[in-house]
Formats: sequence, structure tokens, C-alpha cells
Amino acid sequence: MGLYPYFHPIEESEGPVVRIGGRKVIMAGSNNYLGLTADPRVQEAAIKATEKYGTGCSGSRYLTGTLDLHVQLEARLAKFLGKEDCLLYSTGYQTAQGIIPTLVQRGEYVVSDKDNHACIVAGNLMAAGAASYVGDGQQGVVRYKHNDMKHLEVVVSKLPVDAPKLIVSDGVFSTSGEIVDLPNMVRVARKYNARILVDDAHAVGVIGKGGRGTASHHGLEKETDLTMGTFSKTFASLGGFVVGDRAVINYLKHQAPALIFSASPTPASVAAALAALDILEKEPERIDRLMRNARKMREGFKKMGFRVNEHDSAVVPVIIGDTEKVLVMWRHLFDAGVFVNAFIRPGVPPGMEMLRTSYMATHEDEHLDKILSIFFDVGKKLQILD
Repeated sequence: MGLYPYFHPIEESEGPVVRIGGRKVIMAGSNNYLGLTADPRVQEAAIKATEKYGTGCSGSRYLTGTLDLHVQLEARLAKFLGKEDCLLYSTGYQTAQGIIPTLVQRGEYVVSDKDNHACIVAGNLMAAGAASYVGDGQQGVVRYKHNDMKHLEVVVSKLPVDAPKLIVSDGVFSTSGEIVDLPNMVRVARKYNARILVDDAHAVGVIGKGGRGTASHHGLEKETDLTMGTFSKTFASLGGFVVGDRAVINYLKHQAPALIFSASPTPASVAAALAALDILEKEPERIDRLMRNARKMREGFKKMGFRVNEHDSAVVPVIIGDTEKVLVMWRHLFDAGVFVNAFIRPGVPPGMEMLRTSYMATHEDEHLDKILSIFFDVGKKLQILD
């Protein structure tokens, strides 16, 4: 039917505008939040690193795969996020698998939000001796209702008092854009002697003081034990990281199979992330521009009559609630010159089928106004709007 919304190759990218199928389309679905993938400074850093170090490291961090660039980026990220130490992983998805099953062993517990990202789910399934999900207080992985801290407390309170517990949650949930209720999570964690791991893939460079993420957003940097993130969004590159106490990071460095048996991040990737971090620190106004753009779009969709989430992040989902309507609307938007992401079951619960939009600091008003205009026309045409 021509409605398939996935695997469309991008032939050229200028950030907010890309070329797909030989024509230019406004990109309203990228996680390139600060618009740095096309920044000449980031591109130049990647090129120079390739010229100096080659195209790859050809080994793990343990052996031949550690460059001075890796050490520099780890030190910079630890300082930026206010923690003692940092460890890099080769991909963002791999990072959760390099943390959760390494820290959580048999007789210990992962306590996980039901709407956590797939990388956390994969890490959970590897934890506690590959135990299956359980809900009755046995060893393994227990889940609580999405961002429901009252239910989190009910779940944690049923676990053995002396058993180690790691509460894991997205900071900004990648599908909905919702920000985790970290203050009440911290309250529960301290009451029941649990530790906290927050995934800030969609938070660093977006929320918090100077883009320092969820813990900074809530003023809870010291109370958040571990923060993990990715380079594939704000940092315009590829890879992942975790920051925390030096003793914990050192333990992960020497125990995590996902680190020990993986080739290290490439020179170009690390150099690009370092350059992006430089820009983030020197140009915090990019975050203001990003959030201004996201707020404009959220309000614009609401005024038209679309159903949107109220959360103040760069992810702005337009909830349609029907798989076929989502796919048909995606096609009409694409044909009219706007690319968004179609989220359907099982990626979202029934009734939450959506067109997930996300924004960049480099979107101009002309891009945003055109997106709104096209959404309105398509919504009217398909009778999704009254």
C-alpha cells in the first residue's frame, strides 16, 4: 500500500532538511537535538582524528583499543556531569548491557519502569543470572507502573530488606518525552536502601543546567548514583557512557563483558563527541533555542486540536491512537515534505499509536511553521481533526 515508514535511506543531510528519494524533506524526527551532526567544527574534529589515528582501534579498551582521546572524553564527561569518573562504551544500546548485568547478580534485584527503553530491557534480561521477569518478590527483575512512584514503593517494599536493589529508569522517556519523577524515586531509594541508574539519552543537552540532564533538572546530582547516556543524539556521534563514583566505574571497567569483549569507540566518533561537548559548554543558548522550538510545536499542535503530551522535553509525540491512521498520515506528511517517526504496536500500547516528532536547535521558524501547516492540512484531509 506504500505506507511502510521505515528504512528510507537519507541521501544528504543538512540537519533540519534532508534529501530522501531525490527530494528535500524537513526532518522532524531526528534526535540530533543541538543540530551538531552538520556542524563544521564537529566534522573537522572527526576528520582530523581519522587522519591521526586511522579509522578504527582494532581492539578492546583492555588491549590495543585505548586512545588518549578516550581518556580525555571520559574525564570531560565526568566533570561536566559532576561525577568522579566515566566509562565509554561502543554504542548507547550496549551501555545498559555493560552496566545492569555487571552490577546486579543472583539474589539481587533490578527494579525497572515498565516503559523503559529497549536497551534497559535487554540489560535487565541479562541480569541476575538471566532470570526471567518476576512480579512476586523473587530474585531477578521486577517492574513498576510507568513513572508511578507510589507503585515503585509498593514493589520495592516487598523485596528482601538486605538484598541489593538497583532502580533503573529513563530520564526523558524516548517515546513520550515524559521526564521521570526523580525526586520521589530518590525518596523511595533512600528509604529502602536502593541505588539509582538513570538513562539520559534524551536528556543530556536538552534539560538541566547547561544541558546536564535529569539529575541537574531536579537538583539531585548527588542523589543520583549512576547516569548513562549516548553520543548518537546531542553529541552527534556514536557510542555510550556512564558516570558515577570512581569505585563503581572501576568495577565496571574490569568486570563488564560488554566493554571487555568489544572493540572500542572509533577515533572519529570520540573526537566528534569531544567537539560536540565543547560546543555544548560554550554555547548553552543552543539549548534555549531547542526548547523554544519544541514548546512552539507542542503549543501549535494543541491549538489545532491534536492530542499531545505536556512534558517539557524535545520529544513531542502527536498521539493518533490507531495503527492504520498513523501509517496513512505518515505517508501524507512524507509526500507533503515532512519526515516524522511512526510509532505503532507493539512499540507503544494500544491506543497510544503516534507520530513522534522531535526537534533541533537548528530548526528555523520557517521549518516549524511549514511542519505545523502540513500537519493541519493532512489532519483535516484525513478527518483526524474536526
